[in-house]
Amino acid sequence: MDYKSLSVDELQAQLHEIEQNKATLEKALNQRWHEAKAELAHEIREMITTRGYDLDDILELVTPKRRKAAVAAKKGNRNYTSYVDPENPDNVYVRGVLPKWMKEKMIAQGYDPSVKDDREAFKANYLQALTS
Repeated sequence: MDYKSLSVDELQAQLHEIEQNKATLEKALNQRWHEAKAELAHEIREMITTRGYDLDDILELVTPKRRKAAVAAKKGNRNYTSYVDPENPDNVYVRGVLPKWMKEKMIAQGYDPSVKDDREAFKANYLQALTS
């Protein structure tokens, strides 16, 4: 097409049409990309089960190590030590933010809850450790 002979309005209309076509093509490409990924995933699942393997066992082999932790967390396979207050078995600490009861007992025993070494020493010397 010879753009030199078009007016400003005609050029703007052409540009607008091209932009609309681009948006439509991008949407179609994105949709096709997701469909292709779903098809591939279905083919891989089918191949794994046809050969008699468990899907999770094979995924474990192909998942990068840094993602294995995320996969395990989703599956609930993480095993954390639970710490139980021997004086009150309802007081349990697993990980994360220290519960109020634990902070109070640490302070009463002379430990500083904000110091990691003190937290570790308190868990080792005062609480009962249960591994799951």
